[in-house]
Amino acid sequence: MAGSLVVADLGTLAGELVVFGGPCSNLQATGALIDAAARRGIPADRCICTGDTVAYCADPAATVAALRTFGCAVVAGNCERQLAEGAADCGCGFDAGSVCDRLSAGWYGHAARELGREDRAWMAGLPDIVTFRHGTRRCAAIHGGVTAINRFLWPSSPADAFAEEVAALCAAAGAVDTVFAGHCGLAFARRVAGVTWVNAGAIGLPPHDGRPLARFAVVPESGGVVFHRLAYDHEAAARAMQRAGLTQGYQDTLRTGIWPSEDILPPEMRRGVA
Repeated sequence: MAGSLVVADLGTLAGELVVFGGPCSNLQATGALIDAAARRGIPADRCICTGDTVAYCADPAATVAALRTFGCAVVAGNCERQLAEGAADCGCGFDAGSVCDRLSAGWYGHAARELGREDRAWMAGLPDIVTFRHGTRRCAAIHGGVTAINRFLWPSSPADAFAEEVAALCAAAGAVDTVFAGHCGLAFARRVAGVTWVNAGAIGLPPHDGRPLARFAVVPESGGVVFHRLAYDHEAAARAMQRAGLTQGYQDTLRTGIWPSEDILPPEMRRGVA
């Protein structure tokens, strides 16, 4: 497995970092994230995306173009890998027949139609793992997991699940102190398996908390992580989804902050949404 993974090293990064995940074809949120980094004086070479640049929302090609122009480091997510390969589905890891699985056919098909050959070639060239030094720490950014790019690791996942991924990561890229991940769409930090595991959340969808605000992380050089809410023109993003015919439920999520279904969440994290 380790031999097939592409690892890119960014060297030493000095100063605050912005780490974010899941732009998810949300052009408005992507623009707001870029503006937020600029307001903090954090340039693109200190910004890292944990993948899934393309997913639920209306503007896959424009979102990819904005990120490529911005020039931040991007880790391949399952959506990038699947689209680059011309696969028939998103490879998100949803249970077959679940609500999330059924809804994915609409947005993935839209993304596959919208993206051109150059976009897919860019996706094919993205690394699986990005490593760098920051302050006294050696860090790595991945998407879901190393054993499986689409592995869901939640704040409540058992420690041995994290330990398996940390061991695979260290085998592939060397020992690290901090892991930045994505995929599950929820921002959290947890000390587990000898590392600090940080999920920066997603900027393209809110984290199922009843507010139309996304999440990203700012990482001081001195250590720790600060999660920030990202406000953006979610109404414009939702209207763009409606114009594109993406009306399976995620357009309402941008307004309400509630996911269409909780079937992907562990039982202990559900709010009671069908």
